Amino acid sequence: LFDYARKSHSRGYVVSASGGADSSAVACLVAIAVRLSVDELGLKDAAARLGLPVLAGDAATGLRGLIASALTCVYQSTANSGPITRAAARELAIGLGAVYHEFDVEPVVRAYERIVSEAIGRPLGWERDDIPLQNIQARARAPGVWMLANLTGSLLVSTSNRSEAAVGYATMDGDTAGGIAPIAGIDKAYLRRWLEWLEQQGPEGVGAISALAAVDAQQPTAELRP
Repeated sequence: LFDYARKSHSRGYVVSASGGADSSAVACLVAIAVRLSVDELGLKDAAARLGLPVLAGDAATGLRGLIASALTCVYQSTANSGPITRAAARELAIGLGAVYHEFDVEPVVRAYERIVSEAIGRPLGWERDDIPLQNIQARARAPGVWMLANLTGSLLVSTSNRSEAAVGYATMDGDTAGGIAPIAGIDKAYLRRWLEWLEQQGPEGVGAISALAAVDAQQPTAELRP
């Protein structure tokens, strides 16, 4: 993650944070990458390679400032989003020290549904159009985070895993959107075990990320149906 951002002259990372396992893993990987780069290179050199500023203060303040400059997490709600995933996404972003935003993309979803409904001459409904109505919610989340990434010159990080790709569950141009896909070769079962380990223990020199508790406690859900 760090090397690709450096080679592509990207200034940080943007993650579409759903509050679920995949996007949470990606956000954690980014934060860990920044911390390990600081350990290896020093704060000033790591920041310089990402084209990011260094805040005045002690080492801990500088590290927190660099993570905040490097990582932006965005929770994007529709009418089917629930308070549990919203809280999990927010708590993790705060725990990692990331910048956190919330977008309401329901009006965007409704606009696309209206455009297509008028074009085909009939209303869309869950009984007949289940998959398209699910997928448009995932796809409607991509433009906003792409725009944030473009505004800051950051790298949008894809959140799709290998299990989703294997069974066709990933939404093209939804959770596959991004310039790099760090968990594309990782299956979901391994990923959930890794998140539990990360919550309780974590890598040497980094430690546990206790803010993952709300993520690990959930049953997997895409929150795309009423």
